[in-house]
Amino acid sequence: MASIDRITCDPRVMGGKACVRGMRITVSLVINLVASGMTEGDILATYPILEPEDIRQALRYAAWLAEEAVLPSEVASA
Repeated sequence: MASIDRITCDPRVMGGKACVRGMRITVSLVINLVASGMTEGDILATYPILEPEDIRQALRYAAWLAEEAVLPSEVASA
C-alpha cells in the first residue's frame, strides 16, 4: 500500500479526527469536497495550504478505511 504519512490523528486537533498534516483540515472535509464535484484545482484554490499529495492521501486513507470485510452472521437454529 502506498504511504499515508500526511494523515494524522491527534486528540488535541479536531477532537482526534483524521486530519491533513496536523492541520485543522479533516480528511472528511477533503472527501466531501471531492464528492461534491470539486476538482483538485478547485480544492487547492479554496485551501491554498493544501498540496496535491494531501488530496491523494486523503482519498487513499478513505479507501483504506472502506476495505472492510462483511462476514455473514450465524443464523440461530429454531
